[in-house]
Amino acid sequence: MNQDVHLVLSGRWLISMDGSAAQEEKGISVAIAGNRIAEIGPNLAAKYPQAEQLACPHGLIMPGLINSHTHAAMSCFRGLADDLPLMDWLTQHIFPREAQLTKEIVYHSTLLSICEMIRSGTTSFNDMYLFTQEAARAAVDAGMRAWIGEAFFDFPSPNYGALENGFAYVEELFTRYEHSDLVTITVTPHAVYTCSPALLERAAVLAEQKNALLHIHLAETKGEVSGCLERYGCTPVWHLEQLGLLNERVVAAHCVMLDEEEIELLARRNVKVAHCPESNMKLASGIAPVQQMLNHGVTVGIGTDGSASNNDVDMFSEMSTAAKLHKVRDLDPTSMRAEAALHAATLGGAALLGAETEIGSLAVGKKADIIMLDMNQPHLTPVYNPVSHLVYAAKGSDVLHSVINGRVVMRNRRLTTLDEGAILAEMRRIGEAVWRMG
Repeated sequence: MNQDVHLVLSGRWLISMDGSAAQEEKGISVAIAGNRIAEIGPNLAAKYPQAEQLACPHGLIMPGLINSHTHAAMSCFRGLADDLPLMDWLTQHIFPREAQLTKEIVYHSTLLSICEMIRSGTTSFNDMYLFTQEAARAAVDAGMRAWIGEAFFDFPSPNYGALENGFAYVEELFTRYEHSDLVTITVTPHAVYTCSPALLERAAVLAEQKNALLHIHLAETKGEVSGCLERYGCTPVWHLEQLGLLNERVVAAHCVMLDEEEIELLARRNVKVAHCPESNMKLASGIAPVQQMLNHGVTVGIGTDGSASNNDVDMFSEMSTAAKLHKVRDLDPTSMRAEAALHAATLGGAALLGAETEIGSLAVGKKADIIMLDMNQPHLTPVYNPVSHLVYAAKGSDVLHSVINGRVVMRNRRLTTLDEGAILAEMRRIGEAVWRMG
Protein backbone atom coordinates (compact mmCIF):
# COMPACT_ATOMS: atom_id res chain seq x y z
CA MET A 1 0.00 0.00 0.00
CA ASN A 2 2.79 2.46 0.91
CA GLN A 3 4.33 2.21 -2.58
CA ASP A 4 1.05 3.64 -3.92
CA VAL A 5 1.22 6.82 -1.84
CA HIS A 6 0.18 9.69 -4.10
CA LEU A 7 -0.26 12.52 -1.60
CA VAL A 8 1.50 13.71 1.55
CA LEU A 9 0.23 16.49 3.81
CA SER A 10 2.85 18.00 6.14
CA GLY A 11 2.45 20.63 8.84
CA ARG A 12 3.38 21.54 12.39
CA TRP A 13 0.40 20.21 14.36
CA LEU A 14 -1.72 17.09 13.96
CA ILE A 15 -4.98 16.44 15.77
CA SER A 16 -6.08 12.89 15.07
CA MET A 17 -9.23 12.76 17.28
CA ASP A 18 -8.20 9.24 18.29
CA GLY A 19 -7.98 10.21 21.95
CA SER A 20 -4.33 11.23 21.92
CA ALA A 21 -3.08 14.75 22.53
CA ALA A 22 -2.29 17.08 19.63
CA GLN A 23 1.07 16.26 18.09
CA GLU A 24 3.41 19.15 17.43
CA GLU A 25 6.60 18.84 15.46
CA LYS A 26 7.94 20.32 12.27
CA GLY A 27 7.20 18.00 9.40
CA ILE A 28 4.40 15.95 10.98
CA SER A 29 2.82 14.23 7.98
CA VAL A 30 -0.04 12.11 6.70
CA ALA A 31 0.57 9.92 3.64
CA ILE A 32 -2.37 8.87 1.48
CA ALA A 33 -2.66 5.92 -0.89
CA GLY A 34 -5.83 5.59 -2.91
CA ASN A 35 -8.66 6.83 -0.70
CA ARG A 36 -7.11 5.82 2.63
CA ILE A 37 -4.48 6.95 5.09
CA ALA A 38 -1.32 4.88 4.55
CA GLU A 39 0.99 6.32 7.21
CA ILE A 40 1.19 9.04 9.86
CA GLY A 41 4.58 10.20 11.08
CA PRO A 42 7.36 12.76 10.87
CA ASN A 43 8.92 13.94 7.61
CA LEU A 44 7.08 11.59 5.25
CA ALA A 45 7.63 13.99 2.36
CA ALA A 46 11.20 12.71 2.03
CA LYS A 47 10.02 9.11 2.23
CA TYR A 48 7.56 9.55 -0.64
CA PRO A 49 9.19 12.01 -3.07
CA GLN A 50 6.99 10.79 -5.93
CA ALA A 51 3.84 11.96 -4.15
CA GLU A 52 2.17 15.36 -4.42
CA GLN A 53 3.25 17.43 -1.43
CA LEU A 54 0.87 19.78 0.40
CA ALA A 55 3.00 21.41 3.07
CA CYS A 56 2.57 24.41 5.35
CA PRO A 57 5.14 25.32 8.04
CA HIS A 58 2.33 26.50 10.34
CA GLY A 59 -0.19 23.94 9.18
CA LEU A 60 -2.59 22.06 11.44
CA ILE A 61 -3.77 18.72 10.03
CA MET A 62 -7.07 17.30 11.29
CA PRO A 63 -10.10 15.26 10.20
CA GLY A 64 -12.58 17.07 7.98
CA LEU A 65 -15.67 18.40 9.74
CA ILE A 66 -18.97 16.53 9.47
CA ASN A 67 -22.19 18.51 9.04
CA SER A 68 -24.74 16.26 10.73
CA HIS A 69 -27.91 17.95 9.51
CA THR A 70 -28.51 20.27 6.61
CA HIS A 71 -30.72 21.11 3.65
CA ALA A 72 -27.99 22.05 1.21
CA ALA A 73 -30.20 23.24 -1.63
CA MET A 74 -31.88 25.79 0.64
CA SER A 75 -28.94 28.06 -0.12
CA CYS A 76 -31.23 29.41 -2.86
CA PHE A 77 -33.45 30.85 -0.09
CA ARG A 78 -30.63 32.41 1.95
CA GLY A 79 -31.78 35.75 3.41
CA LEU A 80 -35.18 35.51 1.71
CA ALA A 81 -37.25 35.52 4.92
CA ASP A 82 -35.58 36.28 8.25
CA ASP A 83 -36.61 37.17 11.80
CA LEU A 84 -39.74 35.02 11.78
CA PRO A 85 -41.10 32.15 13.94
CA LEU A 86 -40.43 28.70 12.50
CA MET A 87 -43.98 27.88 11.38
CA ASP A 88 -44.57 31.35 9.86
CA TRP A 89 -41.21 31.09 8.10
CA LEU A 90 -42.06 27.63 6.76
CA THR A 91 -45.72 28.04 5.80
CA GLN A 92 -45.69 31.61 4.50
CA HIS A 93 -42.31 31.80 2.77
CA ILE A 94 -40.51 28.47 2.35
CA PHE A 95 -43.24 25.91 1.51
CA PRO A 96 -44.83 28.15 -1.20
CA ARG A 97 -41.48 28.58 -2.95
CA GLU A 98 -40.49 24.94 -2.48
CA ALA A 99 -43.67 24.05 -4.37
CA GLN A 100 -42.06 25.75 -7.39
CA LEU A 101 -38.62 24.18 -7.12
CA THR A 102 -37.07 22.35 -10.05
CA LYS A 103 -34.36 19.74 -10.17
CA GLU A 104 -32.03 22.25 -11.83
CA ILE A 105 -32.45 24.70 -8.94
CA VAL A 106 -31.73 21.94 -6.42
CA TYR A 107 -28.64 20.77 -8.28
CA HIS A 108 -27.02 24.19 -8.56
CA SER A 109 -28.07 25.27 -5.06
CA THR A 110 -26.54 22.11 -3.61
CA LEU A 111 -23.32 22.83 -5.50
CA LEU A 112 -23.31 26.31 -3.96
CA SER A 113 -23.53 24.86 -0.44
CA ILE A 114 -20.87 22.29 -1.26
CA CYS A 115 -18.56 25.11 -2.38
CA GLU A 116 -19.13 26.83 0.94
CA MET A 117 -18.69 23.62 2.92
CA ILE A 118 -15.43 22.63 1.25
CA ARG A 119 -14.04 26.15 1.64
CA SER A 120 -14.86 26.07 5.37
CA GLY A 121 -13.53 22.61 6.21
CA THR A 122 -16.52 20.27 5.89
CA THR A 123 -15.85 16.97 4.15
CA SER A 124 -19.16 15.14 4.84
CA PHE A 125 -22.76 16.27 5.18
CA ASN A 126 -26.07 14.65 6.08
CA ASP A 127 -28.81 16.13 3.91
CA MET A 128 -32.59 15.98 3.92
CA TYR A 129 -34.47 17.74 1.14
CA LEU A 130 -36.29 17.49 -2.20
CA PHE A 131 -35.15 16.31 -5.66
CA THR A 132 -32.36 14.49 -3.84
CA GLN A 133 -31.18 12.68 -6.96
CA GLU A 134 -29.85 16.11 -7.92
CA ALA A 135 -28.23 16.62 -4.52
CA ALA A 136 -26.52 13.26 -4.87
CA ARG A 137 -25.38 14.16 -8.37
CA ALA A 138 -23.93 17.41 -7.07
CA ALA A 139 -22.04 15.58 -4.32
CA VAL A 140 -20.53 13.12 -6.78
CA ASP A 141 -19.59 15.87 -9.22
CA ALA A 142 -17.86 17.77 -6.40
CA GLY A 143 -16.16 14.72 -4.89
CA MET A 144 -17.99 15.36 -1.61
CA ARG A 145 -19.04 12.70 0.89
CA ALA A 146 -22.76 12.84 1.62
CA TRP A 147 -25.65 11.08 3.28
CA ILE A 148 -28.73 11.98 1.23
CA GLY A 149 -32.44 11.52 1.88
CA GLU A 150 -35.66 12.55 0.13
CA ALA A 151 -38.17 14.08 2.55
CA PHE A 152 -41.48 12.27 3.02
CA PHE A 153 -44.66 14.22 3.84
CA ASP A 154 -48.36 13.45 4.17
CA PHE A 155 -49.05 16.08 1.49
CA PRO A 156 -47.85 15.85 -2.15
CA SER A 157 -44.18 16.60 -2.69
CA PRO A 158 -42.97 19.16 -5.25
CA ASN A 159 -40.68 16.40 -6.53
CA TYR A 160 -42.56 13.14 -6.62
CA GLY A 161 -46.18 14.16 -6.05
CA ALA A 162 -48.10 11.38 -4.30
CA LEU A 163 -46.39 9.55 -1.45
CA GLU A 164 -46.38 6.20 -3.25
CA ASN A 165 -44.21 7.77 -5.94
CA GLY A 166 -41.88 9.00 -3.19
CA PHE A 167 -41.18 5.51 -1.94
CA ALA A 168 -40.48 4.36 -5.50
CA TYR A 169 -38.13 7.33 -5.96
CA VAL A 170 -36.20 6.43 -2.80
CA GLU A 171 -36.01 2.75 -3.79
CA GLU A 172 -34.40 3.88 -7.04
CA LEU A 173 -31.91 6.01 -5.10
CA PHE A 174 -30.91 3.02 -2.99
CA THR A 175 -30.29 0.97 -6.12
CA ARG A 176 -28.36 3.70 -7.91
CA TYR A 177 -25.98 4.47 -5.03
CA GLU A 178 -25.66 1.01 -3.51
CA HIS A 179 -21.94 0.82 -4.32
CA SER A 180 -21.03 4.51 -4.24
CA ASP A 181 -17.83 5.56 -2.47
CA LEU A 182 -19.30 8.97 -1.67
CA VAL A 183 -23.11 8.86 -1.42
CA THR A 184 -25.12 6.94 1.16
CA ILE A 185 -28.92 7.01 0.95
CA THR A 186 -31.05 7.56 4.06
CA VAL A 187 -34.78 7.39 4.83
CA THR A 188 -36.10 10.80 5.85
CA PRO A 189 -39.65 11.34 7.09
CA HIS A 190 -39.76 15.11 7.64
CA ALA A 191 -41.27 15.38 11.15
CA VAL A 192 -44.07 14.11 13.38
CA TYR A 193 -46.22 17.13 12.42
CA THR A 194 -45.93 16.47 8.66
CA CYS A 195 -46.03 12.64 8.74
CA SER A 196 -48.85 10.39 9.92
CA PRO A 197 -48.11 7.45 12.22
CA ALA A 198 -48.61 5.11 9.26
CA LEU A 199 -46.06 7.02 7.19
CA LEU A 200 -43.55 7.06 10.05
CA GLU A 201 -43.96 3.32 10.51
CA ARG A 202 -43.57 2.62 6.80
CA ALA A 203 -40.43 4.75 6.64
CA ALA A 204 -38.97 2.86 9.60
CA VAL A 205 -39.62 -0.47 7.88
CA LEU A 206 -37.83 0.75 4.77
CA ALA A 207 -34.86 1.95 6.84
CA GLU A 208 -34.61 -1.46 8.48
CA GLN A 209 -34.87 -3.29 5.15
CA LYS A 210 -32.12 -1.14 3.64
CA ASN A 211 -29.97 -1.02 6.79
CA ALA A 212 -30.21 2.76 6.47
CA LEU A 213 -30.43 5.73 8.80
CA LEU A 214 -33.85 7.20 9.64
CA HIS A 215 -33.29 10.97 9.63
CA ILE A 216 -36.09 13.13 11.12
CA HIS A 217 -36.70 16.54 12.71
CA LEU A 218 -37.70 15.97 16.33
CA ALA A 219 -38.87 18.11 19.25
CA GLU A 220 -37.66 21.32 17.62
CA THR A 221 -40.15 23.82 19.06
CA LYS A 222 -42.75 24.31 21.79
CA GLY A 223 -45.37 24.44 19.04
CA GLU A 224 -44.35 21.01 17.76
CA VAL A 225 -44.62 19.58 21.28
CA SER A 226 -47.99 21.17 22.06
CA GLY A 227 -49.37 20.10 18.68
CA CYS A 228 -48.26 16.51 19.25
CA LEU A 229 -49.77 16.51 22.75
CA GLU A 230 -53.06 17.74 21.35
CA ARG A 231 -53.09 15.28 18.46
CA TYR A 232 -51.60 12.16 20.00
CA GLY A 233 -51.64 12.78 23.76
CA CYS A 234 -47.86 12.65 24.11
CA THR A 235 -44.69 14.53 23.16
CA PRO A 236 -42.91 13.88 19.84
CA VAL A 237 -40.25 11.71 21.49
CA TRP A 238 -42.84 9.56 23.26
CA HIS A 239 -44.91 9.45 20.07
CA LEU A 240 -42.02 7.78 18.24
CA GLU A 241 -41.41 5.50 21.23
CA GLN A 242 -45.05 4.38 21.32
CA LEU A 243 -44.81 3.62 17.60
CA GLY A 244 -41.74 1.48 18.33
CA LEU A 245 -39.50 3.63 16.13
CA LEU A 246 -36.76 4.80 18.49
CA ASN A 247 -33.60 2.81 17.86
CA GLU A 248 -29.97 3.07 16.83
CA ARG A 249 -30.88 3.97 13.22
CA VAL A 250 -32.58 7.22 14.18
CA VAL A 251 -30.81 10.54 13.61
CA ALA A 252 -32.97 13.13 15.35
CA ALA A 253 -32.32 16.71 14.31
CA HIS A 254 -32.65 19.56 16.83
CA CYS A 255 -34.12 17.88 19.98
CA VAL A 256 -34.54 21.26 21.66
CA MET A 257 -37.60 20.46 23.77
CA LEU A 258 -36.54 17.48 25.86
CA ASP A 259 -36.99 16.69 29.54
CA GLU A 260 -34.74 14.47 31.63
CA GLU A 261 -36.87 11.37 31.09
CA GLU A 262 -36.78 11.85 27.32
CA ILE A 263 -33.01 12.29 27.34
CA GLU A 264 -32.67 9.03 29.25
CA LEU A 265 -34.99 7.34 26.74
CA LEU A 266 -32.96 8.57 23.74
CA ALA A 267 -29.79 7.30 25.41
CA ARG A 268 -31.38 3.93 26.15
CA ARG A 269 -32.55 3.54 22.56
CA ASN A 270 -29.17 4.71 21.19
CA VAL A 271 -30.81 7.50 19.17
CA LYS A 272 -28.31 9.98 17.68
CA VAL A 273 -28.90 13.74 17.89
CA ALA A 274 -27.87 16.39 15.35
CA HIS A 275 -27.49 19.67 17.24
CA CYS A 276 -28.10 22.86 15.18
CA PRO A 277 -27.49 25.75 17.59
CA GLU A 278 -27.40 28.71 15.21
CA SER A 279 -30.61 27.80 13.38
CA ASN A 280 -32.37 27.14 16.68
CA MET A 281 -31.17 30.52 17.96
CA LYS A 282 -32.20 32.45 14.85
CA LEU A 283 -35.68 30.90 14.78
CA ALA A 284 -35.98 31.34 18.57
CA SER A 285 -36.73 27.63 18.92
CA GLY A 286 -34.65 27.37 22.08
CA ILE A 287 -31.43 25.75 23.23
CA ALA A 288 -31.12 21.97 23.17
CA PRO A 289 -29.92 20.39 26.46
CA VAL A 290 -26.78 19.06 24.82
CA GLN A 291 -24.51 18.78 27.85
CA GLN A 292 -27.21 16.79 29.61
CA MET A 293 -27.46 14.50 26.56
CA LEU A 294 -23.70 13.99 26.60
CA ASN A 295 -23.82 13.25 30.32
CA HIS A 296 -26.31 10.46 29.60
CA GLY A 297 -24.16 9.05 26.79
CA VAL A 298 -26.21 10.26 23.81
CA THR A 299 -24.18 10.50 20.61
CA VAL A 300 -24.31 14.15 19.47
CA GLY A 301 -23.17 15.62 16.17
CA ILE A 302 -23.28 19.24 15.06
CA GLY A 303 -25.19 20.48 12.02
CA THR A 304 -25.80 23.83 10.41
CA ASP A 305 -29.35 23.22 9.19
CA GLY A 306 -30.05 24.95 5.89
CA SER A 307 -28.73 28.33 4.77
CA ALA A 308 -32.26 29.72 4.80
CA SER A 309 -32.38 29.50 8.59
CA ASN A 310 -28.74 29.91 9.65
CA ASN A 311 -27.63 31.62 7.18
CA ASP A 312 -24.48 29.68 6.32
CA VAL A 313 -23.04 26.18 6.40
CA ASP A 314 -19.75 27.06 8.14
CA MET A 315 -19.06 24.32 10.68
CA PHE A 316 -16.26 26.23 12.42
CA SER A 317 -18.77 28.95 13.26
CA GLU A 318 -21.33 26.35 14.34
CA MET A 319 -18.83 24.55 16.56
CA SER A 320 -17.81 27.79 18.28
CA THR A 321 -21.44 28.77 18.85
CA ALA A 322 -22.23 25.37 20.33
CA ALA A 323 -19.35 25.52 22.78
CA LYS A 324 -20.27 29.00 24.04
CA LEU A 325 -24.05 28.71 23.96
CA HIS A 326 -24.21 25.85 26.45
CA LYS A 327 -22.03 27.69 28.94
CA VAL A 328 -24.70 30.40 28.95
CA ARG A 329 -27.60 27.93 29.06
CA ASP A 330 -26.13 26.03 31.99
CA LEU A 331 -24.37 29.01 33.63
CA ASP A 332 -21.34 26.76 33.75
CA PRO A 333 -18.05 27.59 31.98
CA THR A 334 -17.16 23.88 31.84
CA SER A 335 -20.30 22.97 29.87
CA MET A 336 -19.62 21.80 26.29
CA ARG A 337 -15.87 22.10 26.60
CA ALA A 338 -13.80 22.76 23.48
CA GLU A 339 -12.82 19.09 23.28
CA ALA A 340 -16.49 18.04 23.34
CA ALA A 341 -17.45 20.51 20.62
CA LEU A 342 -14.61 19.40 18.37
CA HIS A 343 -15.51 15.75 18.96
CA ALA A 344 -19.15 16.43 18.04
CA ALA A 345 -18.04 18.08 14.79
CA THR A 346 -15.73 15.20 13.81
CA LEU A 347 -15.82 11.73 15.38
CA GLY A 348 -19.21 12.35 17.03
CA GLY A 349 -20.67 13.24 13.65
CA ALA A 350 -19.12 10.11 12.17
CA ALA A 351 -20.65 7.97 14.95
CA LEU A 352 -24.02 9.65 14.34
CA LEU A 353 -23.80 8.48 10.73
CA GLY A 354 -22.61 5.00 11.68
CA ALA A 355 -19.29 5.72 9.95
CA GLU A 356 -16.89 6.12 12.87
CA THR A 357 -14.75 3.21 11.70
CA GLU A 358 -14.17 4.97 8.36
CA ILE A 359 -14.12 8.74 8.97
CA GLY A 360 -14.03 11.30 11.79
CA SER A 361 -10.48 10.66 12.98
CA LEU A 362 -7.05 10.19 11.44
CA ALA A 363 -5.68 6.67 11.65
CA VAL A 364 -3.92 4.33 9.26
CA GLY A 365 -6.49 2.50 7.16
CA LYS A 366 -9.28 5.03 7.59
CA LYS A 367 -10.70 7.06 4.71
CA ALA A 368 -8.58 10.10 3.84
CA ASP A 369 -11.01 12.93 4.67
CA ILE A 370 -8.55 15.54 5.90
CA ILE A 371 -8.21 19.29 6.15
CA MET A 372 -5.23 21.53 6.88
CA LEU A 373 -5.50 24.97 8.46
CA ASP A 374 -2.89 27.72 8.19
CA MET A 375 -2.31 28.77 11.81
CA ASN A 376 -0.02 31.64 10.79
CA GLN A 377 -2.80 34.17 11.39
CA PRO A 378 -3.11 37.07 13.86
CA HIS A 379 -6.19 35.53 15.49
CA LEU A 380 -4.44 32.15 15.88
CA THR A 381 -1.13 33.31 17.34
CA PRO A 382 0.39 32.22 19.70
CA VAL A 383 -0.75 28.60 19.92
CA TYR A 384 -0.88 27.18 23.44
CA ASN A 385 -3.79 24.80 22.93
CA PRO A 386 -4.62 23.92 19.30
CA VAL A 387 -8.02 22.47 20.22
CA SER A 388 -9.01 25.69 21.97
CA HIS A 389 -8.03 27.69 18.89
CA LEU A 390 -10.01 25.41 16.57
CA VAL A 391 -13.19 25.93 18.58
CA TYR A 392 -12.90 29.49 19.85
CA ALA A 393 -10.73 31.33 17.32
CA ALA A 394 -10.43 29.54 13.96
CA LYS A 395 -12.62 30.43 11.01
CA GLY A 396 -13.65 28.46 7.96
CA SER A 397 -11.48 30.77 5.87
CA ASP A 398 -8.38 29.46 7.69
CA VAL A 399 -8.72 26.11 5.89
CA LEU A 400 -5.93 25.90 3.32
CA HIS A 401 -6.27 22.41 1.84
CA SER A 402 -9.08 19.86 1.83
CA VAL A 403 -8.94 16.18 0.89
CA ILE A 404 -12.00 13.94 0.54
CA ASN A 405 -11.72 10.21 -0.11
CA GLY A 406 -8.03 10.70 -0.93
CA ARG A 407 -8.69 13.39 -3.54
CA VAL A 408 -7.62 17.03 -3.22
CA VAL A 409 -10.82 19.08 -3.53
CA MET A 410 -9.25 22.37 -2.40
CA ARG A 411 -5.61 23.34 -2.79
CA ASN A 412 -4.34 26.65 -1.41
CA ARG A 413 -7.98 27.84 -1.02
CA ARG A 414 -8.80 27.11 -4.65
CA LEU A 415 -11.46 24.51 -5.39
CA THR A 416 -10.19 21.81 -7.74
CA THR A 417 -13.37 19.89 -8.59
CA LEU A 418 -15.81 22.77 -9.09
CA ASP A 419 -15.91 25.97 -11.12
CA GLU A 420 -16.78 28.34 -8.31
CA GLY A 421 -17.19 31.38 -10.58
CA ALA A 422 -19.65 29.57 -12.84
CA ILE A 423 -21.65 28.34 -9.84
CA LEU A 424 -21.90 31.84 -8.38
CA ALA A 425 -23.02 33.27 -11.72
CA GLU A 426 -25.68 30.57 -12.12
CA MET A 427 -26.94 31.13 -8.57
CA ARG A 428 -27.33 34.85 -9.16
CA ARG A 429 -29.61 33.97 -12.07
CA ILE A 430 -31.51 31.43 -9.96
CA GLY A 431 -31.84 33.96 -7.15
CA GLU A 432 -33.70 36.32 -9.47
CA ALA A 433 -36.08 33.51 -10.42
CA VAL A 434 -36.65 32.49 -6.77
CA TRP A 435 -37.45 36.08 -5.83
CA ARG A 436 -40.14 36.21 -8.53
CA MET A 437 -41.74 33.05 -7.08
CA GLY A 438 -43.06 35.02 -4.08
